[in-house]
Amino acid sequence: MTLTLTRVRRAFREGLRAAHAELGSRPPAPRRPAPDTPLCEAPTHPGPSRPAAPPTGAPAPSAPRARAFDTGYRPRTLTLRRTTKTLAELVRAPAALTVPGDVVAGALASARTAPVSPGRTALLAAGSVALYWAGMALNDWADRAEDARERPERPIPSGRLSPGAALATATGLTAGALALGALAGGRRVLLRRTLPLAAAVWAYDLGLKRTRLGPLAMAAARGLDVLHGTGTGPARPALGAALTVAAHTLAVTRLSRHEVDGEAGDEPALALAVTAASALAAALPARHPGRESAGHLRPRWTAPALAAGALALAGRAQWAALRTPDAAHVRAAVGAGIHALVPLQAALVARAGAPRAALGLVAALPPALSLARKVSPT
Repeated sequence: MTLTLTRVRRAFREGLRAAHAELGSRPPAPRRPAPDTPLCEAPTHPGPSRPAAPPTGAPAPSAPRARAFDTGYRPRTLTLRRTTKTLAELVRAPAALTVPGDVVAGALASARTAPVSPGRTALLAAGSVALYWAGMALNDWADRAEDARERPERPIPSGRLSPGAALATATGLTAGALALGALAGGRRVLLRRTLPLAAAVWAYDLGLKRTRLGPLAMAAARGLDVLHGTGTGPARPALGAALTVAAHTLAVTRLSRHEVDGEAGDEPALALAVTAASALAAALPARHPGRESAGHLRPRWTAPALAAGALALAGRAQWAALRTPDAAHVRAAVGAGIHALVPLQAALVARAGAPRAALGLVAALPPALSLARKVSPT
């Protein structure tokens, strides 16, 4: 066995010597480096499947990028932010800052006959805000066909919100307002204050808005909002404040019917006259002033100053719409009239003997004006 292995080795060596002798003095071919090393050389023969390497010093060609594919996934925070923005635009959220003043004015107007409960007033104000938002959502649901022609950027015609979602929003906010009314004063407040206000809002949006009674219906709803603040107390002491707010609302609503076509005619002049009369009514001293008049703030000075501010805010835009009755100026006058409700309400509150509360209401005006640049109040 050992002898056989020795013979095999000897034969293998002789075969190697014969091969070297046949090849002469040529050295063996160098080994090709691995393909993933930078020393890899180009092949000596062309091949269709292996392109030639770039010249020395040239940057290597980058691989083609794959086309991006939209999977439809969105981060939850982004989706929530877009939904919140759409709903805020639907209900004209910043304009709700003009609502609590109605309730406070009504509550303080009846303060001489019934004690004012801050907790009840806060609940009633929250219910009024919910009904205001419900009315705006219901307005867009009812006007979706008209908005598709005149305001295609609104949430429903733009496709950002379905009509069913807008109607559900209005229904949910109305139910919440009724619940807040019942919580504030039980069945008495629910049936005598909150329910009539909700009925006026829905009647206006679903039918009366397109009739001649539309502006009167809106004015009645705003007057009922002032009476909403009386809660369990009598409504009679707050009738003057309710009529003042209702008159201003009537003029603004009549003017708002021309904010798309701009053909307002004499409406800006009428709005200016009614706004001046409302401001004058809010500036006059009350027959039965409230009980909070102590300190350096006097209602007899605070109320006229705030009423003059309301007239300046709305009157300036209404005068501009009177001189240039186009859609842009009319729309600006409507927005100014809505925001002028805040100092008008504050004047009524100061007239009732609560100047500090009046200044607290006016503090809501700068945020309302600032937010109106992002979300239109009309």
